[in-house]
Amino acid sequence: MLTDNYYLFILLALLSEIIGTVSGFGSSILFVPVASMFFDFKTVLGITAVFHVFSNLSKILLFRKGIDKNIALRLGIPAVLFVIAGAWLTTLVPAKQIELLMNIVLVALSIYLLINFNKSVKQTNNNLYLSGTLSGLLAGLVGTGGAIRGITLAAFKLPKEIFIATSALIDLGVDSSRAVVYISNGYFHKQNLLLVPFLIGISIMGSYLGKLILKRTSEKVFRYMVLGIIIFTSIFQTIKYFNS
Repeated sequence: MLTDNYYLFILLALLSEIIGTVSGFGSSILFVPVASMFFDFKTVLGITAVFHVFSNLSKILLFRKGIDKNIALRLGIPAVLFVIAGAWLTTLVPAKQIELLMNIVLVALSIYLLINFNKSVKQTNNNLYLSGTLSGLLAGLVGTGGAIRGITLAAFKLPKEIFIATSALIDLGVDSSRAVVYISNGYFHKQNLLLVPFLIGISIMGSYLGKLILKRTSEKVFRYMVLGIIIFTSIFQTIKYFNS
C-alpha cells in the first residue's frame, strides 16, 4: 500500500518528467535530488535508472521524426561504457560521499549552464566522445549526466524533435546498462516494485505534456526555472547532509 510520501514523490516525479522534457536536459537532473528527499541514495540510483528506461522509450515514441544516428553512436558508445564504470564505482565508494558529490556536481552544472546559457561547444567528434565519457561516468556515479550531453547536442543545432529523440536513444542505452549494475547490487528493492506502474504512467504522461508545452512555451524560460530549482534543491540537500 502506498503512503502519502509515495504519492508526493509520484507528483514530484511527474513534474520532473514534464520539466525535463521541456528543458531538453532530461528529468534526472531534477528527479535525482527530489527522489533523494524520500529514499536513501543508492535506492535513488536504482529507481532513477528504472524510471528513465520507461521515460526514454516514451520520448523515442513521441519524438520519432528522426534520430541522428552518427551523433547517437559517437556520443552513445562511450556513454554506455563509462556509465557501467561509474555504476560499479558506487559499490566501492560510501553512499554519503557520493550523495555529497552529486549535490556539488548539480550546483556546479546548474551555475555553469546559467552563466553560459547561449554558448555551445564546438561541433567536433572529439567533443562528442568526451561528452559521452563524462555524461556516462556522472550518470553511473551520481545519477545524472544529461546536462553535459545536452550542452554538446545543442552545438549541433538539431531540430527539437531530433534533439530529444537522439538524446533519449543515447540515454536508453545508458540507463539500461546502469540499471543492470544497480539492480544486481540490490539498489532497487522489492517494495519499490509498487512504483513501477506509476513510473511507466509518469514517463508517458510527463513526456506527452512536456511535448505539448514545448510547442507553446519558450524553452529559455523553462530552462532558467529548472536550473534555479536544481540549485535550490541541491543546496538544501547539501545543508541537510552537513547537519545530519
